[in-house]
Amino acid sequence: MVMFHFGFNLSALLGEAVKTSPDGVRIMQPMLQYGKDPLSFVSLSVALIFGAAGLPHVLMRFYTVPTAKEARRSVSWAIGLIGAFYLFTLILGYGAAVFVGKEAILAAPGGVNSAAPALAFHLGGEILLGVIAGVAFATILAVVAGLTITAAASFAHDIYNSVLKDGKASPEKEVRVARTTAVVIGVISIIGGIAANGQNIAFLVSLAFAIAASANLPSILYSLYWKRFNTRGSVWSIYGGLVSAVGLIAFSPVVSGLKTSMFPAVNFAWFPLTNPALISVPLGFFLGWLGTVTSSEFDAAKQAEMEVRSLTGAGAEKAITH
Repeated sequence: MVMFHFGFNLSALLGEAVKTSPDGVRIMQPMLQYGKDPLSFVSLSVALIFGAAGLPHVLMRFYTVPTAKEARRSVSWAIGLIGAFYLFTLILGYGAAVFVGKEAILAAPGGVNSAAPALAFHLGGEILLGVIAGVAFATILAVVAGLTITAAASFAHDIYNSVLKDGKASPEKEVRVARTTAVVIGVISIIGGIAANGQNIAFLVSLAFAIAASANLPSILYSLYWKRFNTRGSVWSIYGGLVSAVGLIAFSPVVSGLKTSMFPAVNFAWFPLTNPALISVPLGFFLGWLGTVTSSEFDAAKQAEMEVRSLTGAGAEKAITH
């Protein structure tokens, strides 16, 4: 609908955005949001590029397909859809700049988060606004449900049953623990959401991407492509990436020190970047390597099995049934 107004001419859209924006031609240049802080922009890029590959609620979708062939087909569709989505955000952003305007967006309820709804209302009135609101709600519900299920099931099976109960917990007890975990995660998330009220939603998503890229991605890639990778390397990369990402966020301007921070009245920020990925992602990979080379653990048979499973999907049907 945005492109229809410009005869599906992207250059016409961009040219009109330059004319109507108070930032002028700077709206076409990178790092407008970050000013003289290019490292924050680079860190954000690292999080967005690598984070999508490590998001748990995305990874769990592989367990919903019956065969390895269907998993690859699903990934191909996902890559195309996600790529198109990222390109569409450019059109929506510049479209909002043209049809709604920067001042109107900032003055609307929700501030910067109202750009897409305000654009929908301008183009299609209340009907399109209702459709966009419904899609947003469904998306949020799907993401939250996926994350909650992943976290609750992982804690109940991998930590409670496998670690605390040495694999002897009954299925009924696991389900009960999973339900309790879901409630606890919900409460913690609500508290965190209240603390982050008013923050740029897209920016908060980038922080989640940074955590996924730091804690999950190194272990995944090492497991797939490094035969020497072992348990210590996986543990070090996961916990090291997680702790560094969360810790750097806690001591960054996102949380304190600025008027736009979660807690603007205090200042305990010492980390200068607004996204930790530039530091935490390489640290996760480094700790995975360091933990592996300092451990003597190596099981050739296990590594061979992992390689066959990753390349062929053998055993997937059995795992899904279990």
